[in-house]
Amino acid sequence: MLRRRRTLAGAAVAALALSFLGAGNAAAADVNNAKNTGFESGLSNWTCSAGSGTTVSSPVHGGAAALKATPAGQDYAQCTQTVAVKPNSTYTLSSWVQGGYAFLGATGTGTTDVSTWTADSTSWKQLSTTFTTGASTTSVTVYLHGWYGQAAYYADDVSVYGPDGGGGGDPAPTIPSAPTNLAVSSTTSSSVSLAWSAVSNATGYNVYQGGTKVAAVTGTSATVTGLSASTSYSFQVTATNAAGESAKSATVTATTAASGGGGGGGGAALPKHAVTGYWQNFNNGATVQKISDVPSQYDIIAVAFADATSTPGAVSFTLDSAGLGGYTVDQFKADIKAKQAAGKKVIVSVGGQNGTISVADSTSATNFANSVYSLMQTYGFDGVDIDLENSLNATYMTQALRQLSSKAGSSLIITMAPQTIDMQSTSNAYFQTALNIKDILTVVNTQYYNSGSMLGCDGKVYSQGSVDFLTALACIQLEGGLSPSQVGLGVPASTSGAGSGYVSPTVVNNALDCLAKATNCGSFKPSKTYPDLRGAMTWSTNWDAAAGNAWSSAVGPHVHALP
Repeated sequence: MLRRRRTLAGAAVAALALSFLGAGNAAAADVNNAKNTGFESGLSNWTCSAGSGTTVSSPVHGGAAALKATPAGQDYAQCTQTVAVKPNSTYTLSSWVQGGYAFLGATGTGTTDVSTWTADSTSWKQLSTTFTTGASTTSVTVYLHGWYGQAAYYADDVSVYGPDGGGGGDPAPTIPSAPTNLAVSSTTSSSVSLAWSAVSNATGYNVYQGGTKVAAVTGTSATVTGLSASTSYSFQVTATNAAGESAKSATVTATTAASGGGGGGGGAALPKHAVTGYWQNFNNGATVQKISDVPSQYDIIAVAFADATSTPGAVSFTLDSAGLGGYTVDQFKADIKAKQAAGKKVIVSVGGQNGTISVADSTSATNFANSVYSLMQTYGFDGVDIDLENSLNATYMTQALRQLSSKAGSSLIITMAPQTIDMQSTSNAYFQTALNIKDILTVVNTQYYNSGSMLGCDGKVYSQGSVDFLTALACIQLEGGLSPSQVGLGVPASTSGAGSGYVSPTVVNNALDCLAKATNCGSFKPSKTYPDLRGAMTWSTNWDAAAGNAWSSAVGPHVHALP
């Protein structure tokens, strides 16, 4: 998990957009101003850096060809096109992408340049954003690129849709068809989760409950919350793009669970402000510990890690008794019970830096839920931590966690430990998953380290290792839909705990004060205070112990004393 992580350079990361902008209905004269948008004419009208681009016949999103661009060395495979536009006009920029990290953006707009991005994707996904041209802007440069050291990306069906700039272009988008395969993936006493198949050329989807629009999403899943227990509801979904909204899908019905089932995320049994620490089930030079050795300042202990099995989606856990000095399974179980008797929660963390667990379909989602629940029964774990750093499928991880919730009940603890880049935008799969399970989620402890510079919620770039980095990036989640009680600050316990990004406990405490009380801030000041902020997390209790428990001794009491 949290030992080494690839770094994204600040200058390039400044191009990341914080959210997708919705497109309104297009005027009749609007056209697609880009040329060779489906790459049917090879790379005509496109220029790719360092010979990184080519066209392929598979995979394609539409037509017979698509772009394949491969990052190499210090080149991140940027392909550009200059597009004629009208001044003082608004355009919707979109493209379908697949493969490695993919970025889409526009420069030279004369106003605010824009971009959006997605992490690795095994299926076609549409990126979309909008920009407005300046008073004298007659052309813009649109671009696609990947990321250093990442896999090749594929792109197809690019669109710069808006007023005709006079340069000609490809056919305009058409209204998408209605979504198919709408299904209920899970229910609780207050929510219904839905999933459906992607629609070609859709940029978003609207969810209807009993004929009334209740949600708009960019992915192919959504959770409708605020429902009454033991009640039947009907749902439909439509697809949208710049040309308009599709007809409604077929109707599905769902009945919510009886009152008392699901929900809560186990938070009622936790203190208002909590400290999470990862406990290492291995010896990597940090202090070897038993669960009983973990200081009392830690409210949630995440046992790292459960690993993949040969069954898709399933995980297993084996105590490293030899590496931990003869620590037996019986002692381990007894220590977990003792911590729980003291009011603590002990959960199993899934994945880590080297974890390759794939939950990519309904079968693997069920396997994941069943295997985690089995570990909870075997060892007495209170829940699960999701620390998958090698891609995550929001639709099926949502299904898996809701299935787990239905088995474990309302006391289930669910935490997440995404990398900083995973929480830069609500369009990212990790962020989508967190929002999808908001009603049963305990806390997201984003790893604010091993990341380089990143965007804050104000659109400015901040360097890791500062109060501003912690507060401005946490602000993205606080403004992006998570409850303050579901947001925690993840940091290394010592300089040995991460490759970069260590901050002193004083900096952590100042960031907590800034977010909760608007005191001890750096140059970034949040627009309001978040007194319900959950707290802080560290990697790891072992590295903390190796440094004399300096981190927990300073941060723990500070977290518990927050308002």
